[in-house]
Order: sequence, then structure tokens, then C-alpha cells
Amino acid sequence: MTKRKLQRFAENLTFPHVFQPKLIHPPEDDAMKGNWNEKFFHNNHPIVLELGCGRGEYTVQMAEQFPQKNFIGIDWKGARLWRGAKTSHENKMAHVAFLRIQIQYIEYFFAANEVSEIWITFPDPQPQQTRERSRLTSQVFLDRYKKILKPGGIIHLKTDNEFFYNYTLDTLRSFNLPIHLFTPDLYQSPYVDEVLSIQTTYEKIFLAKGAQSRYVKFSVQ
Repeated sequence: MTKRKLQRFAENLTFPHVFQPKLIHPPEDDAMKGNWNEKFFHNNHPIVLELGCGRGEYTVQMAEQFPQKNFIGIDWKGARLWRGAKTSHENKMAHVAFLRIQIQYIEYFFAANEVSEIWITFPDPQPQQTRERSRLTSQVFLDRYKKILKPGGIIHLKTDNEFFYNYTLDTLRSFNLPIHLFTPDLYQSPYVDEVLSIQTTYEKIFLAKGAQSRYVKFSVQ
């Protein structure tokens, strides 16, 4: 492990809004489950999650636009989420938190009806057939989201991967789940707004190489 990564891991430990629970097997419900508004945010504002947040760019920029919402970026790679954690800490963004866990454990950290909205931004498409259960829009993960989302809660997917985009649409249709919007070329569509136009470092790299950003807005109930 590089010295730079070690420094970032150490600094993450000093941030009061970065949660790095010790996971046990089998996992148990975390103390924050059902208590994010009361114990951390100290308000009753809607909670928005970004899954696989990477550097936390989407989390931070959405929080800048919507101070009336609470945002939690989730990722397993602490050296990456350090960037968003540091920026939000320096800017005193009390409505931002980061949770360092593997996403398959999400139901142990959020209670039923605790989450209002989920963003999935440029996830690993896991194209191998043997990895289908690891795809963040597989039936396994959709069931997990259903357990924590409020009725009518919205999920947003942005991806540059055509396979993953089509897989998501096929999966949603197979279960007759509501698809509100979808487009294979977001920036040539009429749907772009100040939120959808946020571009992470990775998205900018993909776009520079000629890729298209694909978008799906859907619900799981």
C-alpha cells in the first residue's frame, strides 16, 4: 500500500462524517440503521444515497444544489471516498456523510422507508455471466433497495456501458417495475438538468474517449 493511501486512510479516521464499521459474518444490523436522521443529520430531511460513489463527486455536488436533503456516499475504497469526505468536511457540509461498506450489506445500515432516493453512478458492469448477482441492478440488489426505499422512492442509473444499460432495462421489464425515463445518449436528450449534467472524473474520461452516457430513472415498487 502506498504512503499516499495510508495518509488518506488515516485522515478518514479524523472525519466525523465518515463511517467505517467493522463488518462481521454473519452481519448484524448497525446502530445507525433507522437512526441516520436522528443521530447524525439531526433533521427529518430526505436521505439520498450514492452507491459506488468513488471520489464522492456526485454526492458533494448534489449536496451543494440541495441543502434541504441529506446525502450519503457509499463505497468500499476508502482512498477514493477520501476526496469527497475532505471536500465536504472543509466546506462544513453538515448534510453529507460517507459510509465505507460493500454495497451488498446495505440493508444492515438502513431501515425500511429510511431512504428516499438512490443514485448508481458508473458502476462496474460485471459483464461475465457468472457475475450477474454482483451487478447493481440485478434482482438481488433490486430486492435490497426495495427493503430500504420509501414507497415511490426513485433510483437513478448513469452508465457508459451499453451492455449494462440494456441489462438494466431488460431486468426492470421482466419484473414489471416502473421505468420513468431512459435514454441511450443522455447529453443529446431533453432530460439533462443541473443534476444529470454533473460529471465525475471517470465520466469525463469516458466521454473524452467517445463514449455515451446512458441514463435510466426507475422505481422498485
